[in-house]
Amino acid sequence: MSMPKKYVMTYEGVIKLEQELENLKTVKRREITEKIKTALSFGDLSENSEYDSAKNEQAFVEGRIVQLENMLKNATIIDEDEVPPDVVSIGSIVRVKDYEFDEEVEYLIVGSAEADPANNKISNESPVGKGLVGKKVGDILEIQIPDGISKYKILSVRR
Repeated sequence: MSMPKKYVMTYEGVIKLEQELENLKTVKRREITEKIKTALSFGDLSENSEYDSAKNEQAFVEGRIVQLENMLKNATIIDEDEVPPDVVSIGSIVRVKDYEFDEEVEYLIVGSAEADPANNKISNESPVGKGLVGKKVGDILEIQIPDGISKYKILSVRR
């Protein structure tokens, strides 16, 4: 039997997942139950799209609940006091110069469960995140990404 995946997370990330889980278990489950009751009142289930839709939503929510419970059960919270403040780690906000686009970009390094690339929250398991972790201000690094190699210089690290 394989070991369950460990999810490295920030304290804020754990809180966010706990809030989502609580919302799904209370509010969303109640909403879906009402939708199913309403759809059942329409009669014939064989041609009842409202019922099918509600049951699909219920399956999705229950799947997400199981996923969140597993993530929280296997979460390892990073203790920021144990990591030097000048070293990139999970929870660090890193400002880098991206040589390819000749611009400065700021990333928040998070665990894979918290990643949100659209909001510059990158996972420590992503190519760029993995390349940045453990580095310090002034370091210049080349990171293998799907499109080739990107070159970065770390300008600042903060919490």
